[in-house]
Amino acid sequence: MLLKDKVILVVGAGGLLGREIVRSVVQEGGRVIAADMNTELVAPLVDDLGQDQVLPCQIDITDKKSIDHVFAFADKSGLQVSGAVNTAYPRNKNYGRKALEVTYEDFCENVSLHLGGYFLFMQQAALFSQKNNVEFSLVNLSSIYGVIPPKFKVYGDTDMTMPVEYAAIKSALLHMNKYFSSLMKGSRFRVNSVSPGGINNNQQLKFINNYKAESRIKGMLDPSDIVGALNFLLSDGSKYVCGQNIIVDDSFSI
Repeated sequence: MLLKDKVILVVGAGGLLGREIVRSVVQEGGRVIAADMNTELVAPLVDDLGQDQVLPCQIDITDKKSIDHVFAFADKSGLQVSGAVNTAYPRNKNYGRKALEVTYEDFCENVSLHLGGYFLFMQQAALFSQKNNVEFSLVNLSSIYGVIPPKFKVYGDTDMTMPVEYAAIKSALLHMNKYFSSLMKGSRFRVNSVSPGGINNNQQLKFINNYKAESRIKGMLDPSDIVGALNFLLSDGSKYVCGQNIIVDDSFSI
């Protein structure tokens, strides 16, 4: 029970990874404020895990008022938030084009939405911890492609690619974690990240096989393969781990 009696805010709780994080936090003894742009995606978690364990709330990480509302919601509910996981993935409708086809305007907008949103949420979480003088562990979701350049050959003979915005965002996020860790020395706020490898989500079989050939045993991972690292960083067992990045990728990046 790594997270017994802790209240964890999961941002992007209705997503593929977010849902698994919510379940894992509850299994480890914690309670969850399950925040998402679309609260309907969170409703099944409330039904499965119970209203006492999962409290749904709407959030837009690009809107300060929305973030403030979530922390106020926790306070009104009598809950002291001790940590958060940010899995949000804001992007515009043109996101995902091949790098040589991406427009300057789309690149800037997607970096602003995603990296800018992560900055804003990190800033507000740090201020929340500082203002209330409480322990707060933030875990941001980065990616192996924030650590290494893309292995473009795994996309061979598929219509898939690795968006250039994603690489820029996730690599910048890793350094921003270190920036805030340095800035907040002397406080009770800390931030780390987990960088997953590819996660199974009905990708093309050719891509899955190409990816596995670059890995150790499993290749593409399931969401449940990621949560152990997240739970550790949210727990007291990692109390003095600050500004670090844990790669979970079955050796794909090596």
